[in-house]
Amino acid sequence: MGILDFLTQRNKNTANVAKNRLQILIQQERSMRGAPDYLPLLQRELLEVIRKYINVDSDAVKVGLHKDGDNELLDISVALPEKAAPAANG
Repeated sequence: MGILDFLTQRNKNTANVAKNRLQILIQQERSMRGAPDYLPLLQRELLEVIRKYINVDSDAVKVGLHKDGDNELLDISVALPEKAAPAANG
């Protein structure tokens, strides 16, 4: 195997990885098109409620909707800080 063969093989692998990533992004975008309009509002309201008890970043709450056969699953993910500082009330 020559140097040129090595370089072209690597480019093919890189192209396949890029293609797979693009397919994943397209699939996610298509799945979000059919998502209900209330999800962003639900995400903001959950963040507000969580912030009443602990300080978290604004990107700590993720809300998604997934299909599992005939069922739709609401996926809520909350990234809590390692040492949760109590929120300042009032």
